[in-house]
Amino acid sequence: MFESIENQQTIKSPTSYTGIGLHTGKISTVTFKPAPANTGIIFRRVDLPDKPEIPADLKHVTCLERGTNIGIKEVKVATIEHVLAAIRGLEIDNIIVEVDGEELPVADGSAIEFVKALRKSKIVEQDAERKYLAITKPMSFSVPERNVDVVVVPSESLKITFFIDFDHPNLKPQYTSMVSLRNEFEEGFASARTFCFVKDIKSLKAAGLIKGGSLDNAIVIGEDDMSDPEFQELKKLFGFKGELKLNEDKILNPEPLRYYNEFVRHKVVDLIGDLALLGIPLKGHILAARSGHKTNIELIKKIRKLYESEILKAKYQKKPVKGVVFDNEAIKRILPHRYPFLLVDKITRFVAGENIVGIKNVSTNEPFFQGHFPGHPVMPGVLIIEAMAQTGGILILNECENPQDYVAYFVSIDKVKFRKPVVPGDRLEFKMRLVKSKAGMTIMEGKAYVDNELVCEGIFKAKIVKK
Repeated sequence: MFESIENQQTIKSPTSYTGIGLHTGKISTVTFKPAPANTGIIFRRVDLPDKPEIPADLKHVTCLERGTNIGIKEVKVATIEHVLAAIRGLEIDNIIVEVDGEELPVADGSAIEFVKALRKSKIVEQDAERKYLAITKPMSFSVPERNVDVVVVPSESLKITFFIDFDHPNLKPQYTSMVSLRNEFEEGFASARTFCFVKDIKSLKAAGLIKGGSLDNAIVIGEDDMSDPEFQELKKLFGFKGELKLNEDKILNPEPLRYYNEFVRHKVVDLIGDLALLGIPLKGHILAARSGHKTNIELIKKIRKLYESEILKAKYQKKPVKGVVFDNEAIKRILPHRYPFLLVDKITRFVAGENIVGIKNVSTNEPFFQGHFPGHPVMPGVLIIEAMAQTGGILILNECENPQDYVAYFVSIDKVKFRKPVVPGDRLEFKMRLVKSKAGMTIMEGKAYVDNELVCEGIFKAKIVKK
């Protein structure tokens, strides 16, 4: 279900932040730029030829080890969760995020420096309605082996309740709740820093990670029985010059905690950033226990799967129509076909990667009836097949980032059978089911019905090609 009560937003002018990458240890600059309505969040690698772009979308997630990373083929952008949290936390819908390296800066380990950078550029309203994905019924998600439980229930806005329990003597269980993204994110959550346990540092270093990590950009939780040689080893590892010891919060950082429950608040920041990969703002109350990036993404995948049809409606369907996923105008935003060769009137069902149902109302005014046949009008079988192929094309073109830039070429049609003539006044219903998809080649099973009676069937093989 979608609701729209306000307009989309972007920023007025470019704004930048420069800093070190947490894992690569390399300096990079991230520059935020305005983007037109309905663009979404786009990452752009300006250090590479042709400045390739990667939309912030679930389908581009590549790795979730110690952060959220996205990529298309060899082009990658790493550790994007805090930037995404700042963008979504400030309710910015459309923005270009340019970066001159593979990893975004870690800043101080929180989202606040990116919030400050975005605030330097005024946030402006755009002439396009913002769409929300509203959770309409309770759903749950569990990963028993990781002791993770998540429940999502309907809510008039995004709310997050989070609980953590690491079973560590220096990090007691913590709980927090954010009931208003607009009123609480910037002051109550954006400054919460990322954290790790001192016992994990050596293994992270050995794995080639946290090359840019320091006490300036992460909270390090210590052990009570740490010896002086261990402190000296840590100082050498990070090039730390000052005195290293546990403070009253049982952390190695000289700076005190920013919130009494800063650790769980940072988990909320991570979740807000990961939620941006859904591609549309969410209205729902998320109650999460011990969730991290991996389980956040699994949850978002589940939400997207359940609401895929509604998300696609928001992308292509300008005005909601009861019982319709795509009307004729929305179909024309996906398919290149036009009159008199656009043979699908509307789509009534769409399950991404699985199946689709299209409708064609066969009118006596169809141009082909003039010659097929005079005095005995019958819809040509080849056009029934074409209409089925167009319906299937909508299903498979959805897998492309910009469907309007691609076309589905059908390379073979097998086992075709015509069961009954189609005549003026009939209402054709096309049911296409994806059987197999690999390396840009897809196989679909198609059936056409009139009044629930099978009139045509076949197996369709197609290849997606860029125009």
